Amino acid sequence: MSLLIPQPVLKNKKALVVGIANEHSIAWGCARSFHELGADLAITYLNEKAKSYVEPLAESVSAPIFMPLNVSAPGELEAVFARIEQLWGSLDILLHAIAFAPKEDLQGGLLDCSAEGFAKAMDVSCHSFIRMARLAAPLMKDGGSMFTMTYHGAQKVVNNYNVMGPIKAALEATCRYLAYELGPKKIRVHAISPGPLKTRASGGLKDFDLLLNEAGQRAPVGELVDIMDVGFTCAYLATPYARRVTGETMYIDGGVNIMA
Repeated sequence: MSLLIPQPVLKNKKALVVGIANEHSIAWGCARSFHELGADLAITYLNEKAKSYVEPLAESVSAPIFMPLNVSAPGELEAVFARIEQLWGSLDILLHAIAFAPKEDLQGGLLDCSAEGFAKAMDVSCHSFIRMARLAAPLMKDGGSMFTMTYHGAQKVVNNYNVMGPIKAALEATCRYLAYELGPKKIRVHAISPGPLKTRASGGLKDFDLLLNEAGQRAPVGELVDIMDVGFTCAYLATPYARRVTGETMYIDGGVNIMA
């Protein structure tokens, strides 16, 4: 899928993309879209196991920064931003596409979620975005855009989404408060809510295939979205064409969320 554009409107912009696991990742669709519109990319990978999947993707978009990032590992997040400051001196786009909950807490009901599991899910899936924003903001000297990934289960009850519903609700509220605090710096913050997509992360949800099929049947456009639909929307929001759009939860789901 390719987008015909009159010019690379993100030329010379610097983008950090966090959360690529493989070529099916939403974050990869975003990275490809930023690249197609002219941005330079910094790409991270979770660990050595993930590196073999992500490295060829980073090479295909000529990413000059490719580093490990486990937000739970002390110092790794700071190291990524130190490298960005050293090489580029600035940052224009931040994309946070990571989430985690222990399997036993994710696949059980909310009543059965442990305090430890809830805290871990909140730290990785939500508070890490705050930590990234804190480090990114000083580098966004001429303004910028920050994105994180949410899901409709934050606003409505979705079967088997369980603990991630409250976690994503907190993440959406976080975006609104960050949009307010960072607005004077011309930094815009977006919560992106894609429809169901078959990614590695979605494999942890019970009966996800049923959710996927139902969404495809209910979507007003008659089909599911893909990672490039999400990517191109984020790329648009990072351009001057969306210079006064901030603090919203942006649905990219073929209209599924409007259906009763």
